[in-house]
Amino acid sequence: MSFPEFAFNNVRRNLRAYISYFLSSAVMVMIFFAYSVFIYHPDISHSDFGKYIATSMRIASYVIYLFSFFFVLYSISAFLKARNQEFGILTILGAQTRQINWLIFLENMLIGVSAIVTGVAGGLLISKLFLMVSTKIIGEVELSFYWPVKALIVTSSAFMLLFVIVSLFTLLFIRKKKVLELLKGSSMPKKEPQVSWLLSIFGAALLVTGFVSVCGEYSKNTLMTAALTGIAGTYFFYTQLSVIIVRLLKKNRPFMWRSTNLIRISEMSYKLKDNARMLFMVTVVTAIACMVSSVLLFMSQSNRELYDHSPYSLVYTVYDSNNDKPDLMPIADEIKAHGADYTELKIELLHHLFTLNGNTKGIDLLPVSKYRLLSEQTGLPGIQDVSEADAVLILCQTTNVQNYKDFANASLQAKSNLKLTVKQTVNTDILPFGQFSSPFLVVNDTMYKKLQQDPDISKVTRYLYKVPAWDGSPPSLSDPEVIAGTKLFEWNQKKSKEHNWNYGLFSRGENYQSSKQATSMMSFVGVFIALIFSISSASFLYFKLHTELNKDQRMYQAMSKIGLSPEEMSRAATTQIALLFYIPVFVAIIETLAVVVPILHGLNQTHIMSPILMTAAAFTAVQTVYFLIIRSRYVRSLRKIMV
Repeated sequence: MSFPEFAFNNVRRNLRAYISYFLSSAVMVMIFFAYSVFIYHPDISHSDFGKYIATSMRIASYVIYLFSFFFVLYSISAFLKARNQEFGILTILGAQTRQINWLIFLENMLIGVSAIVTGVAGGLLISKLFLMVSTKIIGEVELSFYWPVKALIVTSSAFMLLFVIVSLFTLLFIRKKKVLELLKGSSMPKKEPQVSWLLSIFGAALLVTGFVSVCGEYSKNTLMTAALTGIAGTYFFYTQLSVIIVRLLKKNRPFMWRSTNLIRISEMSYKLKDNARMLFMVTVVTAIACMVSSVLLFMSQSNRELYDHSPYSLVYTVYDSNNDKPDLMPIADEIKAHGADYTELKIELLHHLFTLNGNTKGIDLLPVSKYRLLSEQTGLPGIQDVSEADAVLILCQTTNVQNYKDFANASLQAKSNLKLTVKQTVNTDILPFGQFSSPFLVVNDTMYKKLQQDPDISKVTRYLYKVPAWDGSPPSLSDPEVIAGTKLFEWNQKKSKEHNWNYGLFSRGENYQSSKQATSMMSFVGVFIALIFSISSASFLYFKLHTELNKDQRMYQAMSKIGLSPEEMSRAATTQIALLFYIPVFVAIIETLAVVVPILHGLNQTHIMSPILMTAAAFTAVQTVYFLIIRSRYVRSLRKIMV
């Protein structure tokens, strides 16, 4: 039997152990290849938005490739650790170090090449479906299938290089060990998990620092501080704090001696300590995926809410009202071209500067008569009569609403020496001017006329177009609201360039679809990265459990001889496996809540819990599927050795 045949037989006989690693690697290759098929598609270069999508997918492919390196490295090292005894026997039989290294290299490359071939073959099978689905989700013209020679070369070369580098790197795991250490393998007795109180306190302090950072004023520095302290604190949580928690549980004698808790808790301290680095890596990966998914889902919901809360299909804004009357005919003609009726409402506002808390701040002013017209058409909250010296603050819930909170219940001094006192504050979700909506003051008509006389005041005129036929659910790309809005947006861009950007057009349908395209594209890329992370995390846990299977079998077999029943064994093993699967998810969800909620609150966003909880539920459900599958296989293996 030749050496390559020996390596092939080793892989074939350990197929059950290698199958999860092989399939996970093949899925990574397949997704990387599918991304490459899109990136190098010849029609992408003819689309501006397509180039942006291709760039995003290229970044995603880099993330997948980098993560694949660490995944393969960890997986191979786990398998080598489980086979230490085998390598020790080969050494005693006369195998030289270079021969064992060559055997390991051949086995790794055999699995790697097989994964590349399988992944590329799977990618070719799904490439047409991938192109069709991806363009459908992001709203681009469907891309035709082509023979992806460049994608094939790039994918095969990249992953072949990855497997070669990792295979060479893993040889270091064997060289450092002596024959006696190899022969003992995983049967060497473990020492009691050690813990440092100093490092435990330091880890707790890092976690508290990270939480305090995200709760403060939002900035890039606070976000970076929260990320670094949170990641470092998570590492010390698994390596130090988890051991302390288990020790505290052990001191509770009534709890420890109940049922099989003695077995569960005693073994838990070893498993948490042994798997600390793996649990840390799974937690960080899951937390990042959960945070990104929550933000993307929130953006999608916010885009829908912006559409639902915008009562006017079109809002045309003239920022320099001293010019001649703007040409509104193209807007009317475009609406009529689609056979729709409309009403036009002209609203004039003043942008006035006031002294507030020693600072000069500006805010729009609207006469109460015009506000009541807006209220009738849009459903804005009604207000009572406003006296000449008073004002009502209308707080539209937009991202910049925090900048206007100081106006509430304040006395305002205008440059013209006129004074206003804000007597009432009205909060509303309705955005009467679409995305251009900002909080504004409603004042008495007489006061409004007086303020108009100020020569330094700037005037803004908005033309609001209500199109009943376009109201309802958000439109698709082919709906008249989007088609008309897109044409008018392009028309306004050209006109604004000619007039120094004194004109602004908000198209509710066009804005909704543009935001939806961007969010859908990011979600599409993010879903596949999250899928890679999820599959890899489950594989990490499976490899670790498989590595420790022989040791656990010996322990449970010995305990079955002194009376441990299969049902008690099943409950104890299930608890230990559940901890490995659910602790990272639970910690990742807490970190997501601790990071995303304060940041979005700092940006004055509301209704933020639902996307986070939906994302958390999705990750928990996927992890539960992996848990049930792996738990079933693991417990079945343990039952075979029970007396």
